[in-house]
Amino acid sequence: MTITPVTTKIVQVPHLGGIEASTYMPAPYDPSKPTLVLCNSFGTGADLYRHQYQNAELNKLVNLLAIELLGHGQTRAKKTDNFTYWDSAIMNLQVLDELKIKGKVFVLGTSQGGWQTVRMALLAPDRVAGIIPLGTSMDTENERIVKLGCWDAKQNLTPTIEGWTTNEATPSFEPPEEFCHFMNASGFGKDIPTEDGEFWVKAIQKNWGGDDGRKRARMCALNLRDRDGLHGRLFDVRVPVLWLHGDQDVVYSVANAEEEIKLFVNSPDATLQVIEGGPHYLNYTKAKEVDAAVVSFLSKYIKQAKL
Repeated sequence: MTITPVTTKIVQVPHLGGIEASTYMPAPYDPSKPTLVLCNSFGTGADLYRHQYQNAELNKLVNLLAIELLGHGQTRAKKTDNFTYWDSAIMNLQVLDELKIKGKVFVLGTSQGGWQTVRMALLAPDRVAGIIPLGTSMDTENERIVKLGCWDAKQNLTPTIEGWTTNEATPSFEPPEEFCHFMNASGFGKDIPTEDGEFWVKAIQKNWGGDDGRKRARMCALNLRDRDGLHGRLFDVRVPVLWLHGDQDVVYSVANAEEEIKLFVNSPDATLQVIEGGPHYLNYTKAKEVDAAVVSFLSKYIKQAKL
């Protein structure tokens, strides 16, 4: 079966002098239901959540809204090549306003999307009812997390960033297959089906192709390697947190998640659930288990959406 990419819709928002934010909803917006915002991982886009779009129980409970983060998919900043994860969080909140999404939302994010859930909750506590980070970390990329079994981002990403840093135009640029296969193996695991692997290699090379693509890829990699940590700010998260983490995650370890979930000291319910056999991009590889946990969490706290 051929994997068909979803068709996203551009929403214009004013942040950074104007952003074309790429969004996807698998069904028309229903204002009688709360909304679950979906934030993608590094190098992916709205298609990361294709299994969730097909889950009838989840779609009956909430509206699903995927927003492709800055540098990813079809999202484009009009006036700058520089952006941070905070900019993506602000963009996401402005998308909610532009789409006239009612009430509080829940936010789910995978890997980098996980720390985006926290940023959105911090910037707009009046808009977020609960967060669901998956396979993520709340820290900077540092020696502490490496000692706990997480990857070494500086070692893994620095040569790539340096190779993508140039003043010369690169109209024929394309992320090498070696890089794409490394991302696939890190995210989806060594057992990713051939068809899925090929789909994501093509998606990465298409989205980050050409001179503009190289600049966006470089900035995304810089953000991943050099981002600010959130440990000191987790005190200010006052919504329920469901952290899902695979025990086969080779990027961020369960041991790190076990330490960091304890930092949500003012959350009324901060829970870490470990998914057996789950790699890094958990929602894609263990959709059944993830969707069941998400439905349970949403059902418990859905009244907090206050439509």
